[in-house]
Amino acid sequence: MANMTSSWSAAQVAAELGSAPLEEIEGLLARFADDPRQQVRKACDRAARRLEKERAEHARVDGMYALMNELGGPGTVVGVDEVGRGSVAGPLTVCAVCLPDEPRIWGLNDSKKLSPAKREVLAARIAETARAVGIAHIPAEDIDRMGMAAALRLAVQRAVSDTGLDPDCVLMDGNPLRAHPRERSVVHGDAQVACIAAASIVAKVTRDELMVSYAEEYPAYHFDACKGYASSEHIAAIQEHGLCPLHRVSFCGNFLKTDTLF
Repeated sequence: MANMTSSWSAAQVAAELGSAPLEEIEGLLARFADDPRQQVRKACDRAARRLEKERAEHARVDGMYALMNELGGPGTVVGVDEVGRGSVAGPLTVCAVCLPDEPRIWGLNDSKKLSPAKREVLAARIAETARAVGIAHIPAEDIDRMGMAAALRLAVQRAVSDTGLDPDCVLMDGNPLRAHPRERSVVHGDAQVACIAAASIVAKVTRDELMVSYAEEYPAYHFDACKGYASSEHIAAIQEHGLCPLHRVSFCGNFLKTDTLF
């Protein structure tokens, strides 16, 4: 082992440990465990910490799949989550996702806990891995007409239908909605249940992309930055320009100096 170790420079060892996939780190740590070089020791310490972190992350995601199976039971299970509920402009967006138990999608989490770049990567992996994905958008004028509770129930129904599946269980983030006869609500489910987390990510990425495209049509409202939420810049734009067709009139009364529509 000493001869094998001595054939590697310290820089080579450090590079190998720094770039090795998770399944190879343990073997490399064993191989270089007795190497006395300081650069190698530091590289081993970093690799050991990375291994511990990755194992903890895998255990977390494994737990999300285990809870999905426990709560969903046998049969077809769909996870549902929404985005845009508290926005003052743009649609309410609901996503429904059915995930297989394997392969696992490492990194799944509540979309709010992920960076935009990480959400994009995970949304692509979900699209590749999921058995089915359904999306529904309820536009602002319909939210104004029917109210948020009814809009949310309708969006859930449409998103589940859009999967093309007849699920045995619909796991939903939050409180009961009575939107589906086989729904089961899970408070903070987007951080605990794999298929709900997947739905939260796809819903967020899909709606964000839509709001960025709307920013080109209505540049005064900074939709690419605020995504339709009541940021200070967005409120100032409403007060200056009035409302555009994407605004939820029933949500914007406190911001308006006049009721002028753009």
